[in-house]
Amino acid sequence: MHLRRQKRELDARTVLAFAAIYIIWGSSFYAIRVAVATMPPFFAAGLRFSIAGACLCLWSWLRSDPPPRGHQWRNLIVVGAFMFLGTYAGLFWAEKTLPSGIASLLVATIPVWTLLLEVFVFKLAALHIRTVLAVLAGLVGVLLIALNETETAGAVSTFACLAILASEISWAFATVLSKRVSLPSSPIATAGWQMLFGGLMLLLCSSLAREMRPPPHIAREAIIATVYLIVAASVLSFTAYIWLLARMSPTKVASYAYVNPVIALALGWWLGKESITVPTLLGAGCILASVSFIIFAKAGEPKSALEESGVRN
Repeated sequence: MHLRRQKRELDARTVLAFAAIYIIWGSSFYAIRVAVATMPPFFAAGLRFSIAGACLCLWSWLRSDPPPRGHQWRNLIVVGAFMFLGTYAGLFWAEKTLPSGIASLLVATIPVWTLLLEVFVFKLAALHIRTVLAVLAGLVGVLLIALNETETAGAVSTFACLAILASEISWAFATVLSKRVSLPSSPIATAGWQMLFGGLMLLLCSSLAREMRPPPHIAREAIIATVYLIVAASVLSFTAYIWLLARMSPTKVASYAYVNPVIALALGWWLGKESITVPTLLGAGCILASVSFIIFAKAGEPKSALEESGVRN
């Protein structure tokens, strides 16, 4: 009886944890869109990650996790710069003009860039014909979306698409790099310090760009969206992600990579009145097929950076 109750409790927690990384991370794209409508993008991103990072660092300290040592501080700063400054500066800036659903589809290409970096830059994996086809499918999807956005919204959306693709390459580089350098043993401490350093760098960029001069009028909706991004999308969802990784296969956990864009597209259409065109759906199909194939192709192999390429949103 006791074992049955424990199993029911575990099943319920598993469902809630998957709901967090599926729904909350999927909805974060629309939340970013709402936040940057009236809040400067670098400031919004910096505020999110500096506060969320501080919360995770505090949690790590309360857990008595060993603190970073020596050169681990340097590694945390470097990886944090690529993972949060390089990634979210582009994403938050792009979502001022780009629909949140489109942004989510471009972000979903992370496994493609991670695989290419593992093969051609870090020489950690071999390229097979099936993965070549998967990569090509992903790139075709990106091209369909980018061309459609260029036709409907002009050059501004083209630059926004390029900014997101550059930001995802930055994230993929940081992901692979983090597997080759010494970092704290606690994933909570590692993520917390990386978020904190990246968030502070984003705030510095905001200051250098004079985003808050003169202080803009920030709508209440933007403040609520930013709080949601800090509490739900960063702290709670990351906790759920770590909990799932300790209990489920990385491949199952990585399934959020192709669930998130579906949630984001639906929310963008429903709440943000964003249009969904035939080229968008075709591009989405290509990208999601590419991502799912790459993830499941790794199911029987040792855990790699590819399976950790998405502690996102």
